[in-house]
Amino acid sequence: MSISEPTRRTRGDLCPGVLRPWPASDGALVRLRVPGGRVSPAALSALHGVAVRYGDDDNVHVTTRANLQLRALPIGPDGRLPGEVVAAIAETGLLPAPGHELVRNVLVSPLTGLDESFGGQARGRADLRPVTEALDAGLLDDPALGGLPGRFLFVLDDGRGDLLERSCDLGLVALDADTAQLRVGDRWSEVVPLVDAAERLVELAREFVDARGVGPDAPWHVRELPTPLAAAHPVDDRLPSPAPALPYGPVAGSAGRIEHVEAPGGILDRHLVARLTGGDVDELIVTPWRGVLAVHE
Repeated sequence: MSISEPTRRTRGDLCPGVLRPWPASDGALVRLRVPGGRVSPAALSALHGVAVRYGDDDNVHVTTRANLQLRALPIGPDGRLPGEVVAAIAETGLLPAPGHELVRNVLVSPLTGLDESFGGQARGRADLRPVTEALDAGLLDDPALGGLPGRFLFVLDDGRGDLLERSCDLGLVALDADTAQLRVGDRWSEVVPLVDAAERLVELAREFVDARGVGPDAPWHVRELPTPLAAAHPVDDRLPSPAPALPYGPVAGSAGRIEHVEAPGGILDRHLVARLTGGDVDELIVTPWRGVLAVHE
């Protein structure tokens, strides 16, 4: 991991959310954070219903951070969505904490915890779903962390190496089922028990909020701080090698139970939404490769 020169900011970030939409040429663009990419079929179906009812673009969009977006929504002269649109989005269950909606950027190995029976190098070393849930809960529990920049990103790799080369502000890579090495900006940091990892990441996020200060020149990212947030540690020799993106189609070793469905151009149109929310689909995980994992019962 190379260490870059700090960037000097002159304004706050403008990353969009439901309560802070981006005024695009075709209407309001809103982004919904879904930590770990996990979204229920019912929630995706309901979100598509919002797009159909209120937008000129009847699609749900996926991002390379495994989040969801809606486009072409109505926007008022105050730059905000009408109240009924916000209420409709909230009813999907995808806006659990409005004060923290911009900061729940948690990218996680999409297959984590789903492939216990898989063989070979594709298998993850740890189930990071409990870590993801604990990290999200820790973010939501601290009012100060609602002040994290909207571009601040957590990246959690379960040891298969699929997110090893993704840049992050804070993150970890599982070394085995019980330990992980933390990532702090461009640096490798301490090795910690996995059960303590979420708490430690929340502590570091809080330290970043304190260190960045306020005002238009406040850093957006850990690597932009004038002094390191944490001491650098040697790279653990148990770290995996980088792995390629998950290919589309049935996931090898899943006996057809898990399928990586492509969203061409990052777009889930009504046909894809119907495919992902119908039949025996039990769970959906948005992936950072413009796709969605469909987990069948």
